[in-house]
Amino acid sequence: MSTQAIGPVVLADKWASNSTVRNAALIGGLAATTAIAAQISIPLPNTPVPLTLQTLAVLAGAAALGSTRAALAQGVYLLLAFVGLPVLAPQTDGSHTVGHAVLSLPTLGYLVGFIVASFVVGKIAELGVTRNYVYTALSYVAGSAVIYLLGATWLAHAIHVNASMALKFGVTPFLLGDVIKAAVAGALLPTLWKLVDGTSK
Repeated sequence: MSTQAIGPVVLADKWASNSTVRNAALIGGLAATTAIAAQISIPLPNTPVPLTLQTLAVLAGAAALGSTRAALAQGVYLLLAFVGLPVLAPQTDGSHTVGHAVLSLPTLGYLVGFIVASFVVGKIAELGVTRNYVYTALSYVAGSAVIYLLGATWLAHAIHVNASMALKFGVTPFLLGDVIKAAVAGALLPTLWKLVDGTSK
């Protein structure tokens, strides 16, 4: 069976070929999708990091939109929280962290990681790697590694634990789920490409 994905490859000049309105719509759409994915949140015991569908939106969005738009979308998502919108994953009591309080979240590193990982995965996609499902999965591994690195590093600082404990609280509980989300994100790519191309005509 061929491993070639169906659909166009995100090109480096995709940003320039789209109008400002279309780019804004794609960026806003991905930011909104990430916000919605954050609301599907499951608190886990012994860790302040909840299980959400955000990484699914981040990885799939980056592969479909490319580095610039995907990174901007995640930047907009974080900015929306700063200005007071309840877009982040809810706390265990159902409340949302907004405004400057976002800076004190133990999960801030993951949110910043979304921006960096989006650029990394999007840049890999622009090289044509995501034409192959195996390489697409590897690009998602790279993106997830960035999120984990920044997320666990900040988590260790925020809750005052060593690297080993940060891995226990902020990485290990999510590995299986992220493998599943990466597989789903890869399966969604052909459809996402069609949607992106549809807004580019």
